[in-house]
Amino acid sequence: MSLISELGAQLRATSEELPTGLVTVALERLRSATEILLWVRETSIDPLGVPQLGNATEHAERAAAALRLAQDAIAGYLSGIGLAGDASAPPDRDWRAGLERPPGKPAAPPGATPPERLGPWWQERVAQLTGEPPPGPKADDDGARPEAPDTAELLRRVASGVRSGDRARLGRDLHSVNATTGLALAAVTPPVLHRLAGDLLGHEPRPEDVPRLRSAAEGRVRSLLPGTSPATLETLIARICRVPPKGPPASATHPADNAVTASVLTGVLLARLGREASTLDPRAPEPLRRETATAEPR
Repeated sequence: MSLISELGAQLRATSEELPTGLVTVALERLRSATEILLWVRETSIDPLGVPQLGNATEHAERAAAALRLAQDAIAGYLSGIGLAGDASAPPDRDWRAGLERPPGKPAAPPGATPPERLGPWWQERVAQLTGEPPPGPKADDDGARPEAPDTAELLRRVASGVRSGDRARLGRDLHSVNATTGLALAAVTPPVLHRLAGDLLGHEPRPEDVPRLRSAAEGRVRSLLPGTSPATLETLIARICRVPPKGPPASATHPADNAVTASVLTGVLLARLGREASTLDPRAPEPLRRETATAEPR
């Protein structure tokens, strides 16, 4: 291997090791926490830590932007020395960041799911978004309850329900978890959505791709989530396409809205690509990006 080729391999490895996906997941967790606190603040004059979270979110946004800038700079340098067409470059793996389970962590908490301390507000909001009421209690012979899925497994189940177009199944899957598991969907989906949108478009999502993604997704999302606001989907698509925010933040929405809508959007994009929900398993083979793709409205 020549000196230039060795340098290129080292730079590519460094670019791949940058924790872009992990920072993105952390950023979305901060955003989710801010949304919850803003929602709670509607009945309280106490700021409840929102300013501090806002500062942390801003730092995370800057970190994510700096990491992407570093990756772009490395790609530009490799192009400048004639290594842009290196076919051995590994595919983007940032999308796996929120789906991989930390070592030693079980798939789901053992035993029954603990009740919500603030009441079943997650189930109530899921019912409003999907139009599907929570399932009634079932009497089991041994009194045992099925083990609740973790967030990554929940995302795969939701994606399967979206692909089949079964809104009742979608409602059951979302009702089956507590708020902690459900809200975490808002954190793990952004890297996944960015990767899927890029695969569908055939290039990294750009601000000018917003109308194309909107036309590809809004019909299916609206049919499966009749209670969701169009603004929620618009915000998600803008983030996928890296559209800079304009003006002050919008008024607080229910914290479950982004989480549920993002999971359904993930299923819609998978369906557009003709992929099964099992491809979201980090242990599955890396999905291949299509050379050309279309996002026609359906």
